[in-house]
Amino acid sequence: MSVNDRVHPFPLFSNGRLFGLAISWSLCSLALTGWTLACVPILQEQEWTQWRGPNRDGVWNGNVDSSPLPKEGLDVLWRSPIGPGYTGPTVSDGRVFVMDRIRRPEQEERVVCLDAKTGGPLWEHRYPCVYANVGYDAGPRASVTIDENRAYSLGSMGHLFCFDVSGGVLWKKDLNQEYGISKNDRMPIWGIAASPLIYQQFVIVQIGAGNGAGLVAFDKQTGAEAWKCLDDRAQYSSPIIVQQAGRDVVVAWTGDSVSGINPSTGEVFWSYPFPPRNMPIGIASPVYRNGQIFVTSFYDGSLLLRLRDDAMQVEKVWARVGANERRTDALHSIISTPIWIGDHLYGADSYGEFRCLDASNGDRVWEDLSIVPTARWATVHIVQFPTADSSQVLLFNERGELLRGVLTPTGFQEQWRTLVLQPTKPQLNERGGVCWSHPAMTEDGIIVRNDEEVVYLKLPK
Repeated sequence: MSVNDRVHPFPLFSNGRLFGLAISWSLCSLALTGWTLACVPILQEQEWTQWRGPNRDGVWNGNVDSSPLPKEGLDVLWRSPIGPGYTGPTVSDGRVFVMDRIRRPEQEERVVCLDAKTGGPLWEHRYPCVYANVGYDAGPRASVTIDENRAYSLGSMGHLFCFDVSGGVLWKKDLNQEYGISKNDRMPIWGIAASPLIYQQFVIVQIGAGNGAGLVAFDKQTGAEAWKCLDDRAQYSSPIIVQQAGRDVVVAWTGDSVSGINPSTGEVFWSYPFPPRNMPIGIASPVYRNGQIFVTSFYDGSLLLRLRDDAMQVEKVWARVGANERRTDALHSIISTPIWIGDHLYGADSYGEFRCLDASNGDRVWEDLSIVPTARWATVHIVQFPTADSSQVLLFNERGELLRGVLTPTGFQEQWRTLVLQPTKPQLNERGGVCWSHPAMTEDGIIVRNDEEVVYLKLPK
């Protein structure tokens, strides 16, 4: 391991180079500025081990009291400093994983592991990473994916790492170099963003490199390439696993299609063309329910596909798109992934207008302007609980507010709202900053981050 590609245990984690800022963080100063070393149990069956939770569907099997909160809001269990980045935290076996970017004295990306009980740093790994032609350069996008005693991180320029839980690098890949992403003029304008997906012995990533490497699977133990498929450009959307005709299928929304892929071999079962009008810009994950797949994009509107159960094929149910980003039809989401409850879809439109759609045809049932202030790309992340059939939700909006409420075809019933995190500007230097990273859930609470800190809050039962 070179000096520029290394793991730092706790003592090095807290030196002033942590953020590339002219601020010195020592253990003493952290204690004085409000770290709470609380004992917070994290149960393994509640683990938020990957993007949008255990099943990548935004469903959490916990519960939250609907009674009004006290004036002071939620209890803060701990706070931990972090640098800029869009990566949502993930949690496993008493550890919290998150990524950020360091600009000075060198440009680096960093994987950080925190103690889930205290917020104290356990280890960090940083590596040189110069962002070339990547817009919105606050930091990494993809959530760290945890599988048993290993963690897989994917940076904005295509650096893929496999760590053991102590921070040792088991293997690594520079996907930009190995697959010629930039050389082939295939680096997405906002960098590599789709979170790694684990399936059996494979880790699957969407990189859109061309030459048949739209998606690539690696042996999760060794890093050896197992398969690759598709010539499609990269999208920012994280793939999911669904069942079709008795088989497991990776559903990947790429920059050119929605495709179903054999996760064991890379065989493309089906591919439905969905070319963008302007550019690949899809960030929301595909939403699956009852044999159907829904995707939604800022410029390109909504598409609903039905997966046939008698053959590895799909058919369009409906597709709707408005005239432009302001005159939208159905749903033109940007960062927010919708959820599907019963016969209705719920999600945020292009300027934050929160909508309920009739899933059978895309008709708008209602629109709510109270959940997040209206602004271009306004974002709110949805956590549904305690099951995928429940109408109860937690909504974490880009203003740093957490809302508890109920979504039904008659409207949104807000039960309480509280500020849990201050917006910061590196992710978006507009409207006083934003909170765009997806939260992580635990048995007892919620973990959120901005460009300055990771915060763990206790939820009322």
